[in-house]
Amino acid sequence: MVHCTNEPNVSIPHLATLLIERSQNANWVVVYKALITTHHMLAYGNERFIQYLASSNSSFQLNNFLDKGGVQGYDMSPFIRRYAKYLNEKALSYRTVAFDFCKMKRGKEEGSLRVMHADKLLKTLPILQAQLDSLLEFDCTANDLTNGK
Repeated sequence: MVHCTNEPNVSIPHLATLLIERSQNANWVVVYKALITTHHMLAYGNERFIQYLASSNSSFQLNNFLDKGGVQGYDMSPFIRRYAKYLNEKALSYRTVAFDFCKMKRGKEEGSLRVMHADKLLKTLPILQAQLDSLLEFDCTANDLTNGK
């Protein structure tokens, strides 16, 4: 799917819409896989994908997600809600500052935040803080995320 984001004849809006539709499923495993796929495409896919998610009104509306299909569904539902919140925050950050914090150069003297003008930096840091807060709020370990097995 990452390769598809680089193909000129693939519709990024259609691809994003399909993932968002899958995230509306009642089964936490299906939703979790849609979120993971979206996250992977944000990290490794063409920038057009995050540009579309940032510019569209589409987002993961999972604030009230609850899989009532079993004990594991109940256990995983908070993680699903927090993961969706992080991905929404990531898209919102991109919409606001027009770049992905996760793809910035790290530790380099010429890194974007290091050379950013002070007034722009003061506007950018709260956006970065909001994205970091949503990531830290996700707060899970590998043992918590079992993928239904």
